[in-house]
Amino acid sequence: MQDQLPPTPSESTEPDVKKFSLDDLCTLSDTSKRTVRYYIQIGLVDGPIGSTKAAHYLGKHLDQLLTVRKLSDAGVSLDRIREVLSGEAPPVPPRQRKPGSVEVRSHLFISEGVELEISPERSGLTPEQVRTLVRAVMQAHQDLIQSQQGEPQ
Repeated sequence: MQDQLPPTPSESTEPDVKKFSLDDLCTLSDTSKRTVRYYIQIGLVDGPIGSTKAAHYLGKHLDQLLTVRKLSDAGVSLDRIREVLSGEAPPVPPRQRKPGSVEVRSHLFISEGVELEISPERSGLTPEQVRTLVRAVMQAHQDLIQSQQGEPQ
């Protein structure tokens, strides 16, 4: 009978859980401790495991923080980020549009004379849903052009 080797970490039945200190989490996400604590306070990032100096964070905390940071760096408001992450309604109702107000929109050029304008905030679509919509519109346009030219789809 052959001796069995111990399982490698990837073969282990228990997942190897990486734990991070607050300092590690801040370094990995390039975020200040104050900002991390604020994000936890407002519910964008889950609180640490434990409540003493031995409190730690897991990979899910890092993922949440990186997602918040990415969206925030892209100009998405914290209220909208909360909505995207949790599916909750925003705590403040959307502002009424007024003359002179500024609104960010995505503008997709499909072809000459065919364009699509999306207001991500007002559409209620997540960024992934917007990307899916754009791909579907582009494909539908391409299929329509090919069918008019008599080419197989």
